[in-house]
Amino acid sequence: MRPERALSLRRLAKGAAALLIGGPLLLVLLFRLVPPPATPLMLLRLTEGEGLDKHWVGLDAISPELMRAVISSEDGKFCSHHGFDWDAIDNAVEVYQDGGPVLGASTISMQTAKNVFLWPGRTFLRKGVEAGFTVLIETIWGKRRIMEVYLNVIEWGHGIYGAEAASRAWFHKPAAALSRSEAAALAAILPSPRRWSPTHPNGHVAARIRIIEERMGGVSLFPTRICP
Repeated sequence: MRPERALSLRRLAKGAAALLIGGPLLLVLLFRLVPPPATPLMLLRLTEGEGLDKHWVGLDAISPELMRAVISSEDGKFCSHHGFDWDAIDNAVEVYQDGGPVLGASTISMQTAKNVFLWPGRTFLRKGVEAGFTVLIETIWGKRRIMEVYLNVIEWGHGIYGAEAASRAWFHKPAAALSRSEAAALAAILPSPRRWSPTHPNGHVAARIRIIEERMGGVSLFPTRICP
């Protein structure tokens, strides 16, 4: 290989490596300060003909009851882990290896990384990239920002994203005014927000709401940090 060509290839490889490392880092730094304008899922739904109902609000404009509800429902160890619930992951792997179903072991941090930065899917490549973004947001954002972004981008129905839009669409009130039971109902449909309704729950959803409400009493929040 000619020396000039080898030098060009090395420069190209270095540029690609810098982009792969620096690009995600710059995005994480940017979204620590400004709201993500849209997520890949939002854009995908738009191409499928759905609307886009979202209204970014700060964490102080969201009822603490909703924070307690999503922690109770989605990630009971949110305040104690560093992005990954290894016990849940180990359990999911064991169940799958024993021939059982694929269990969800995603924390709120992992879900936030997936929703903000990545395309929908379950490939090993996407999960690996998700893990990298999870480490970055846990390190750079912290728990309060992760919760704020999560509650503003999560899908809560057809074309409905974030706590403010969901609260107004389902309960005709701002997210700050959600009651304990309403917050539990919104959290209860998160595993399947396009099939389940918080205002007309089926038996399964109603049972989830009761369980979430029972757990919410054990979740303590701190005004400036969310977690102790």
